[in-house]
Amino acid sequence: MAYDPGAIDATLAAAVGDEPALILELRLAFVTSAEGALSAMETAGEDVDAWRSAAARLRSLAASFGAVRLMAAAADAIDGRPGDLPTLAKLRRAVVRL
Repeated sequence: MAYDPGAIDATLAAAVGDEPALILELRLAFVTSAEGALSAMETAGEDVDAWRSAAARLRSLAASFGAVRLMAAAADAIDGRPGDLPTLAKLRRAVVRL
């Protein structure tokens, strides 16, 4: 769904060159940050500002790494209802696939 290994790998390779260990480290940092943003959305409850802030963080992170579908899903979540279970499930599946 939201994982495009070619785009993410190309983005990382463009940033650091042919350094597999560094690419792996950056990929891990990306996944960890995405999980953190999603966790913030899950704990936002009905707090619209917290939800939107975390969704915007996830969108920006996805954009930085070329995860276009994840970026689009996070962008949709920004204007969505805080705590929306289908939205959270969709984003969770996308992040797990990273």
